[in-house]
Amino acid sequence: MPAELSDSEKIGIRLYVTCGAPNSIMAVNNLDSIIKGLRDRCNLEIVDILKDPLRALADGILVTPTLIKYQPPPPISLIGNLSEKEKVVDLLGLGEYQR
Repeated sequence: MPAELSDSEKIGIRLYVTCGAPNSIMAVNNLDSIIKGLRDRCNLEIVDILKDPLRALADGILVTPTLIKYQPPPPISLIGNLSEKEKVVDLLGLGEYQR
């Protein structure tokens, strides 16, 4: 059995949403489906900008849903439609983990 990854070794993903908005609900469901098999390799944080507007402002979030892969660097941001699984996987650099 492989050793458990430390937090610094995991892929850090943050999804900014607007609670209750249909596109945000869809983004959460799509992202959950994408990383379902990667839970042990990912740290997923979901941030509702209505509940934490200062954090969204500090991170420069203007539109939801916005997905940010912050670990490992460099950060990569995706805005809007997260329904194309292969595109999201490739842009986040998760392709090697999906194989």
